[in-house]
Amino acid sequence: MRPRHNLVEIFSTFLQFDADRLSGWVTEPRLRRSMRRCLEQSSSASTTDYFWALYWYKIWQAHSESLAEAHLSAYLQEVGYWAAQKTATSFASSQYTLADCFQIAIARIGTVLKGFNPQQGFSLKNYAASLFSSAIKELLRQRQEIDICTDWAMLRKLSQKRLVESLQNAGLPHDAIARHVLAWNCFKTLYVPHQATATRKLAQPDAETWAAIAKLYNAERLNQIAVTEPQTSAETLEKWLLASAKAARAYLYPNFVSINAPQPGQEAGEFIDNLPETSQDSVLTQLIAEEEQRHRQDQLSQINRVLTHAIANLDDTAQQLLQMYYQQNATQQQMAAQLEMKQYTISRRLTKARETLLLALAQWSRDTLHITLTSDVLKDTSTVLEEWLQTHYSPSDSLSRPEQSP
Repeated sequence: MRPRHNLVEIFSTFLQFDADRLSGWVTEPRLRRSMRRCLEQSSSASTTDYFWALYWYKIWQAHSESLAEAHLSAYLQEVGYWAAQKTATSFASSQYTLADCFQIAIARIGTVLKGFNPQQGFSLKNYAASLFSSAIKELLRQRQEIDICTDWAMLRKLSQKRLVESLQNAGLPHDAIARHVLAWNCFKTLYVPHQATATRKLAQPDAETWAAIAKLYNAERLNQIAVTEPQTSAETLEKWLLASAKAARAYLYPNFVSINAPQPGQEAGEFIDNLPETSQDSVLTQLIAEEEQRHRQDQLSQINRVLTHAIANLDDTAQQLLQMYYQQNATQQQMAAQLEMKQYTISRRLTKARETLLLALAQWSRDTLHITLTSDVLKDTSTVLEEWLQTHYSPSDSLSRPEQSP
């Protein structure tokens, strides 16, 4: 599988299969335009796929019907592929191909997004990989069971709750659902397999059993549906039960359709074309601001470490002078009297200490921020140093630090 190298590809292309073989990447034009537009509007934003995954996730949280889910589906294509490949190998005897397993995984995108919580410390890819694998395995186990079941065996295994949900999903009205459920209850009551081990290959009831089912249904309909409900034949009950089985299979084990598949009855156009576009500026601005804030905090932490280390490397007298000058607000005359030193010595040593700290900060700026050390840069750096010293030695800050030896 060819890796995707740029952000536009990562968030706008989908894997394409030829039968069970991977044939390459297919670009979705709308997603490509959407991603390019976002990158053009955010030249200062991070260029990592993690940043944009979080961005589209926040869009999805605000607008679940937006393009965000499609972008995230594109983002997680490789994760779905590797989960499918690993699981398909484990189920080698299954009739489901690698492409089938991949579609099972990608169909769980909505579940992944609903369960994902970036505050828990793991990435969206890692979370999706775990959920994809478990979803494929579970569905394959269920399908292996259900595929060898006849309609009659499946109806016996089905719960009433699932049957009602299946019929509702099929669009049946309330009164029709009541009839189908009553027919199903009569079927389960009267058609009990003689051999428990043969239930998956259960054949349809014989004529005598169908007659008994119809008799029970027509008796119960007066109490459970309505006294005006007409009698129903065994043939009609059979049709209702087969329709129930079909609805249950469609609801519990649906076929997976790619968002890039043509719309039904149309040669052109895709399902994804119906996804509305939404305004994304506010969320993008928020994410950029959050990242810039984190970046500033990281830089401030680095500056603090550099200068704290530089102060620790000064001799004891220089450290004491800095503490007296910035923390105690002592004048040079007061410092000279207290330390019994000449004032010009105090001035020279203070200047030397600041120059040492300025050099350490300037070297960090050059090596980390790749800043050329011009006179203007050094002037600005000197201002930053002075502000840092004022803050570092402020009384409120000193309370949270161990005392420095005089």
